[in-house]
Amino acid sequence: MKFSCKTADFLQALQLVSRAISGQQALPILNNVLLEVEGKHCTVSATDLELSIVTHFEANIENEGAITIPAKAILNFAQYNTDGNVLLETSEGTQLKCTSKHAKTLIAGEASGEFPTISRIEKETTLTLESAPLLEALHKVTFASAKSTLRPVLSGVYVRTEKGKLILVATDSYRLSEYCVEANVGEADVSCIIPTKVLEELKMILGGRKGDKEEEDGKKKKPQQVSISLSSQQIEMTIGNTRLLSRLIEGKFPDYQQIIPREAATRAFLTTKELLTVVKRMHYFAKEINNNLTLTFSTKGVHITTPQTQAGKDETTLDAEVKGKENKIALSSSYLLDFLGHVEDEKVEVHLTDSMHPAVFHLPSNPLSLHLIMPLRIQEE
Repeated sequence: MKFSCKTADFLQALQLVSRAISGQQALPILNNVLLEVEGKHCTVSATDLELSIVTHFEANIENEGAITIPAKAILNFAQYNTDGNVLLETSEGTQLKCTSKHAKTLIAGEASGEFPTISRIEKETTLTLESAPLLEALHKVTFASAKSTLRPVLSGVYVRTEKGKLILVATDSYRLSEYCVEANVGEADVSCIIPTKVLEELKMILGGRKGDKEEEDGKKKKPQQVSISLSSQQIEMTIGNTRLLSRLIEGKFPDYQQIIPREAATRAFLTTKELLTVVKRMHYFAKEINNNLTLTFSTKGVHITTPQTQAGKDETTLDAEVKGKENKIALSSSYLLDFLGHVEDEKVEVHLTDSMHPAVFHLPSNPLSLHLIMPLRIQEE
């Protein structure tokens, strides 16, 4: 194997695929990346057997071939090599010579045959989405999934198609986010749970490609597309030169719709920035007692208080348009901060039933979507 390429292209590919390496691998080979050169491209792959990332870039190839190299070693070379171009070639079968104008590095690797095969999935369902609305949906949903894998179905995002929409839902049983994307899903019938880790990687890739819609030479580029292919147990997502492959989470997602209140006794419209600033300030005291914040809704606005703690207490009244009856609820300041930190809308709409039912937040920019936070016990004065 022998090829030359731009150092920047090589580094970008290595940084991208190395995100699939978890760092705690039972098999040492899984700490490696696979380099394959054929035709006019170098393909770089990494996997932890749950998530695989494969990408390719253009290269000048003299001899085709493949080798697997420790990710940390090759990343270290590419990251700290200031030369614009690099020549890579195998030496003595399983060593990789990396040569540039000012550097000459030799890295011990292994035969490519030792690396796990990353096979394309057997496609049963395929759909294509624009990246911008999908990125927005991921931004609004993934943070609400469970960080623990004790209940695997809650450590993923439930995705389904319905009447020309793609619906994404995540919950950790204390809060829930649902976001609807208008999509040309055709006859696709999708209902699956995708690991949040995979979607976080997709979000990172899409976030790095926002500039793909910018104008170039007076012509607008077509919006970036994401192709999603599903089988009964796997998902494959393709964005440009990059593929993400992952297993789906087996199991049944909770029937979350039954906990969403159908009618609201109280509705309030609050300024997002003001509410976020106040919750950030009051979280200092709220975190002393279960992150507890009590919100009282009346015609005067929304009065927010923290419990009395050893550190002190805090209270404030926010101007708000409140409709319906007066109401009171206790919510987690931590969950409010998580939600408000993912909101770009100037206003948020809050729907309340009573202190025993969840608060439901709606965004003017997407009326079909919602965020739900379960109530806490109101702290008595």
